[in-house]
Amino acid sequence: MGNHSRPVEVLLVEDNAGDVRLTQEALKEGRFLNHLNVVSDGVEATDFLWRRGKFQTAPRPDLILLDLNLPKKNGREVLQEIKADPELRRIPVMVLTTSKADQDLHRAYDLHANCYITKPVDLDQFLAVLKSIEHFWFNIVTLPSA
Repeated sequence: MGNHSRPVEVLLVEDNAGDVRLTQEALKEGRFLNHLNVVSDGVEATDFLWRRGKFQTAPRPDLILLDLNLPKKNGREVLQEIKADPELRRIPVMVLTTSKADQDLHRAYDLHANCYITKPVDLDQFLAVLKSIEHFWFNIVTLPSA
């Protein structure tokens, strides 16, 4: 199980309920111990990360899966805030989005996203992507300790 003796804390920031369910299923089937936290908009994401309001006891994520097109506060703003914070900027942020627009891709990397993945529309492909994410980030990469 890579270099983890505790579950990997994953924060999924996603407003599409179908994509949330798929992500939950894919990570549940995986071989790695992980705990998936889900928030559905950009404001909840920043509240979770800075432990505000109902998220005062939220765990520190080891990995963030961030959609760009979110209600209340978009993913670009969330990414910018994470990477501007000295406490949070080391957390790897994977942008997982339906956007294929070059400007979104360039902007995400300019804001220091760790990777940019365009969501496949096909179910099997989406599950394959999530499994490869899980294998790479939980098994191969050494994550900074919280």
